Amino acid sequence: MDYKRLLTQVERTLEQIESSDATRSTIEQIAETIATNFREQLGITGGRIYELNDDNCYELAGRFGLSHDAPLGIVVPRDYKPIELVRENGIVVMDPTDPGVDPVLEGKLGAHRFAAIAAGDEDYVVAFDVDPNLSREDILFSLNLIRYAINQRLRAMRYESLIVEAQRIQASILPQRVPQYAGFDIWGRTVPAEIVSGDFYDFIPVSDNVLGLAIADGSGHGLPAALVVRDIYMGLRMATDRDFKIIRTLEKLNHIIHRSRMTTKFVSLFYGELETGGILIYCNAGHNYPFQLKGNKVELLMNGGPVLGPTPDATYTRGFAKLDPGDLLCMYTDGIVEAHNNDGEEFGLERLQRLVRNNRQKTAREIGETVLAKVARWGSGTQDDRTVVIVKAIPV
Repeated sequence: MDYKRLLTQVERTLEQIESSDATRSTIEQIAETIATNFREQLGITGGRIYELNDDNCYELAGRFGLSHDAPLGIVVPRDYKPIELVRENGIVVMDPTDPGVDPVLEGKLGAHRFAAIAAGDEDYVVAFDVDPNLSREDILFSLNLIRYAINQRLRAMRYESLIVEAQRIQASILPQRVPQYAGFDIWGRTVPAEIVSGDFYDFIPVSDNVLGLAIADGSGHGLPAALVVRDIYMGLRMATDRDFKIIRTLEKLNHIIHRSRMTTKFVSLFYGELETGGILIYCNAGHNYPFQLKGNKVELLMNGGPVLGPTPDATYTRGFAKLDPGDLLCMYTDGIVEAHNNDGEEFGLERLQRLVRNNRQKTAREIGETVLAKVARWGSGTQDDRTVVIVKAIPV
């Protein structure tokens, strides 16, 4: 028998099972699917599912396949020897004559051999009715394969649940619409490399005359980076609600990220507050330098300090800029400038500046979409999250 091929077939079959919030329901579906589709290959005809109850005993909670019609609710003590062994080793095969096996109890359950696996962090024991002609070695192989497949599927479903939750959180913190801010045309978008992104941008109404502009990038991408930007979102909102100054805001966020137990402890952040008259007070915490197009000049917004997280006592300084009518501000993450083409060449800051300059007469949205489309065509292979924010001071 090609065991590797059989495992692949089992895994592919289990992938078709829809996720469920109820672990027991998921285990029942998986066990039923295996008993139905792989009866001959694995020698499994059916079985029973035991769930750890509030009395710390295992209770017969479900049956699958061609299992004996034992009444649900039969209780098996946790100190029952086969249960102890399956909890300890994850898998067990015992005959009715083995020490510690209760033939009367097994008879009630319709089991001729105690062949079982632990599943779902030991909250469940799945016992199988096996072909009597199978050798002990064949039974152990089948149980190991099933245990691996079941626990892998449970982990995948748990991860899928976390991803869905992360998507929900991220959807709730990214701007839902472009802000209407007198004298300015503003637009932004994030394109994640995976299902969720470690990039973040935000528009925060600080007052009627001040708009907060933020862009951040958590190191790496995917779930850990996505969760840490949630802290950035909440920290910025709390700071602006309490009327913190920019430097204090960055220092507070740095302490939050440093104390975090997440693996992502490196977060770059650019945060600025734009007044209706065009004055921008900002702080750049290790982020890619936003640039301002002022006539034919390009000015980088560099003032600030190190990335948030690794150094608890980091200090930061403010920077100042002035967006006059006709000027443009471009904020971006490293997924834009570090995108590589097939030859390994980066898209680069100069190419980004030239692209924005050549399209500066367009709307902020058109410029941003042009940048993302150009980078998408340029980039190949491994990608990073990509975010761009465009702020245009509308000519009088």
